Amino acid sequence: QVQLQESGPGLVKPSQTLSLTCTVSGGSITTNYYYWSWIRQPPGKGLEWIGSIAYSGSTYYSPSLKSRTSISRDTSKNQFTLQLSSVTPEDTAVYYCARTRLYGSSWSGYDYWGQGTQVTVSS
Repeated sequence: QVQLQESGPGLVKPSQTLSLTCTVSGGSITTNYYYWSWIRQPPGKGLEWIGSIAYSGSTYYSPSLKSRTSISRDTSKNQFTLQLSSVTPEDTAVYYCARTRLYGSSWSGYDYWGQGTQVTVSS
């Protein structure tokens, strides 16, 4: 059973960088052919794909967030990390990490999700 757990600050000030880590257990983030993704849901809105890191280490980002997003991984810890820079209150959301075989916003393809973590951007 694969388990994912998000961790990081729940409050970030505007213009700062949001940083979250997803710790994976029960499976390796280097296993062919999975993509490990960050997804968010702002209050009252639907899910939004932020980006993914592949089993190979390649990264893929939403065009709307690409200029502010970086996803990296630490294979020794079986973790992957999201950094979102220059945040504004519009980045307030529940942030999820999840696994899929096809990166992007085809939600039916995601088979394991973290429980989600609330991040609020406020001064």
